[in-house]
This record gives sequence, structure tokens and C-alpha cells, in this order.
Amino acid sequence: MRSRKTQASEDLVDIKKSLDFLSEEVTAIWLHQNNILDLVKEVKSLRLLNKEKDKRIAVLENQVADLEQFSKINDVIITGLRVKPCSYANTVAAPSTVGEPSVEVLDSTEKQVVCDCDTVEAWHPLPRRGKEDKPAIIMRFIKRKYKFALLKQGRLLKGSHVFINEHLTKKNADIARKARFLRKQATWTTDCKVFVKLNGAPEEAKILVVRDIA
Repeated sequence: MRSRKTQASEDLVDIKKSLDFLSEEVTAIWLHQNNILDLVKEVKSLRLLNKEKDKRIAVLENQVADLEQFSKINDVIITGLRVKPCSYANTVAAPSTVGEPSVEVLDSTEKQVVCDCDTVEAWHPLPRRGKEDKPAIIMRFIKRKYKFALLKQGRLLKGSHVFINEHLTKKNADIARKARFLRKQATWTTDCKVFVKLNGAPEEAKILVVRDIA
């Protein structure tokens, strides 16, 4: 028969083996945990870098958008004018290039749009997307004050189906369209910037410049 001392010795050996095994498992888990923590730190660091890059990209995009809008700062777009077409005889006698308005059309349009050509730097009709679209004309003034003067006079055209608006970039035009949809009576553009007047009492009302759809 085995003595109690031998049995106890064997039990101690087994316990030691178990402890050694558990120690190895704990060490392995600790190493995996450290690797996971390192990866979490790396992910957090990358997220911070991405946020910083997104901010820089947003700043650059706004700068590009501002430059694009500044290039149109002296422009207006006029829609709703009834442009007189050239006669059939003149078209046959001197056909113009396909897609380009003839001299007579351009001359007729200019007489309808502008009285003082000394204030206008350039102008041209914009192509229509469809037959039902209203004709549109873009005009560039030599100075911004002449643009503002025409916009002021354009208020007298209310009800005539002729509209004079600032030449906005696609981004600002989308912002203005969305702002009008949300707050119809408190949205306007000045100097190609979109303004919104928040609802509230007159003494509490705030006017904001909207630079982004969000």
C-alpha cells in the first residue's frame, strides 16, 4: 500500500503542474490583452488623425468654394425674359452654328436686358435643359454696386415672372433652396451669402449666415 506521504507528494506535483499550466495561460492571456490594448490605442490615434484630416479637408473645401463664389460675385442671373428669335429669312441666309445664338438674338436680348452697357463687363444666355425651361441670361457687371442696383430694381418686377438673382455656386444655391424650404419668409442672399432669420420675438430674432447644408 502507498503511504500517505507518497500520496501527498504526488498531489503536490499535480498541483504544481496545474499551477504552472495556469501561469502559462495567464501569461498568454496577458500578452493578448496587451496586444489588444495596443491596437485600441492605435485605432484611437488613427481616429484622431482622421478627424484632423477631415477638418483640414473641410477648411480647404470651404476655401475653394469661397474662391469659386468670389469669381461670380459681380454676376446676376435673369430668368423669365421673352427673348426675340431671329427671323426665318435671316436664319436661312446666314445660318448660325448649331447650339449658338445668332447675332440678332444676342442683340435683341441685350436690348431687353441692359440699358447702360458701360456698366456690364460681359453677358450671355445660358443653355436650357428642356423646352419648358425659362430662358436665363447671366450678366457680369464691372462693379458690384451696379449689380446691387439692378437687384434693387428687380424688386419692382414682382408678379412679372421675371426674376433677377445673384449668381450662386451650386453649393450655395442648394443651401438657399433648402433654407427657403425650411423657412420660406426669412431667407435671402446678400453678396452671394445665404442668410436665415430664426423665428422668435423681434427683440430675440437672430440672423445667421448659412455656410453648409448640415
